[in-house]
Amino acid sequence: MNTKSVSIRPARREDVPAMIAMLADDHLGRARERVEDPLPAVYYQAFERVERDPNLALVVAESEGRVVGCLQLAILPGISSQGGIRGLLEDVRVATDCRSRGIGEQLVQWAITEAKARGCNLVELMTHASRVDAQRFYKRLGFAASHVGMTVRF
Repeated sequence: MNTKSVSIRPARREDVPAMIAMLADDHLGRARERVEDPLPAVYYQAFERVERDPNLALVVAESEGRVVGCLQLAILPGISSQGGIRGLLEDVRVATDCRSRGIGEQLVQWAITEAKARGCNLVELMTHASRVDAQRFYKRLGFAASHVGMTVRF
């Protein structure tokens, strides 16, 4: 597989199981996702909410009929930065057996282009502190560590 055979397209309902499998492919994801057959309805409900929201884009990378990556882009209008619009990347994943082939870069470049087209003045993301390979990947693409992320769960 080369990146020429990979296309980025909007996610479809039938892509949800593949996306959840990629989200659950490491110790952090396994702790928060439920990969079951059938997949819990909550994932399809979430997909429908995302699909209806004009400020969200959920896309997949597809190669030879297989979903091999995914990404969600949120467009966040704000009052700070002189009313600037931010793009927020989330759930960036590439199938384990397809990594280091340029697919992640293709997904992120798609998101940057889309964010610019939607008027964003920056794109940001968070990655878990333990994901050092992901941090190196994003730095290689021009992202800089600039904030300390904090989380509270309910």
